[in-house]
Amino acid sequence: MAGSLFDDQTELGTGASDAVAADRVTDDSPLADRMRPRTLDEVVGQADVVGPDGFLRRAIEADRVPSLIFWGPPGAGKTTLARIVALRTAASFQPFSAVVSGIKEVKRVMDDAARLRRAQGRRTLLFVDEIHRFNRAQQDAFLPYVERGDIVLVGATTENPSFELNAALLSRCRVVVLAELAVGELVDLMQRALADSEHGLGSSGVSVSDEALEALAQFASGDARRALNLLELAVEDARTDGRSELDAEELTRLVQTKVLRYDKSGDEHFNLISALHKSLRESDPDAAIYWLARMLAAGEDPLYVARRMVRFASEDVGLADPQALPQTLAAWDAFHRLGSPEGELALAQAVLYLALAPKSNAVYKAYGAARRTVEERPAEPPPMAIRNAPTRLMKDLGYGKGYVYAHDTEEGVGGIDCLPEALRGESFYRPAGRGFEVELAERLERFRELRRDQQGP
Repeated sequence: MAGSLFDDQTELGTGASDAVAADRVTDDSPLADRMRPRTLDEVVGQADVVGPDGFLRRAIEADRVPSLIFWGPPGAGKTTLARIVALRTAASFQPFSAVVSGIKEVKRVMDDAARLRRAQGRRTLLFVDEIHRFNRAQQDAFLPYVERGDIVLVGATTENPSFELNAALLSRCRVVVLAELAVGELVDLMQRALADSEHGLGSSGVSVSDEALEALAQFASGDARRALNLLELAVEDARTDGRSELDAEELTRLVQTKVLRYDKSGDEHFNLISALHKSLRESDPDAAIYWLARMLAAGEDPLYVARRMVRFASEDVGLADPQALPQTLAAWDAFHRLGSPEGELALAQAVLYLALAPKSNAVYKAYGAARRTVEERPAEPPPMAIRNAPTRLMKDLGYGKGYVYAHDTEEGVGGIDCLPEALRGESFYRPAGRGFEVELAERLERFRELRRDQQGP
């Protein structure tokens, strides 16, 4: 619990000393804390906010910082910017976390802030991390102090303030939107840490290749804190093993967590299910029905077989025959209702249907390609045109700008790019050209042509 502003004389110094006291780091602190920027010039990214013409830089230089809500993803710099504001202004700095601090404690500090302003003319900068954790009634407690100017409220949230903050408080604060950091910005941040011998990893004796840093930046998905802490773990691991270099392959192996399933006594079980699966894929109904009978006669759980057939319907048949999935689900349900031996006929029917269905793994490959893209590349935000914009704040920020309602067009296509800009033109689903996917391939190309026509040159 934070002490009273009048009980702790260290809180009565300059705004800079208050912030330093609240943000002490040691050699044992995580790398992300040791490398936290202390000036706007040290901040990586957020040029629209802290650049030469950025709102926050101008407000700090004029010492006219209003109450703020920093809204952005984890590791975007919300806490860092709040501390820089405190360092650069004449306000007393009081940090809180809505996760561990109750509103009663916050009220007491705000009362002290009011007395401090009356006695010395100084305002208090009250930083509330995770401010969305306070409910709307609790948020009302800030209003009179913000209105009187006793405190400068700086809140940080990963949630949309339009939904998580009450309108009265939101109207008295300036919302500052922070973007996740780009891969290049994260690489720059990590290079600084590797070169810094005082606070960073410059004295570790471990060098990290540019390719490894880029791979690590991809893992971090725009989160500076995560990137630095992963880098620290990787360097420490290398030092423990006596290695002086880290390349992309070694770093990926260190960071990635792979869960391997292994059953040393289940060879025959997996051999039989493999035989059934591959017979279905080969469109051999005789072999498929034989292996089904073998498995059921050996005491295999029929519901396990049913689950595998449902998987096969999407993985190996997919949209070449859209009825494959309903067939397997119906067989699963029929066995649930009938049990053995009557329900086994439903499983046999589904096996024969799958064996004779046209095959396509296009759904399986499309999802796999999309998953790899999600895992290997930064989590890009949706284009502005297709973002939801139910509030005035979101509309003012450009959410929904340029959206075309497809049903209002003659062809039912609005010509909007729906992938993030960095992925524009990416193709995940590629019909195999068998069964129903022949028609789907024609539809897919037609929709692409319509979209190109709508977009123009």
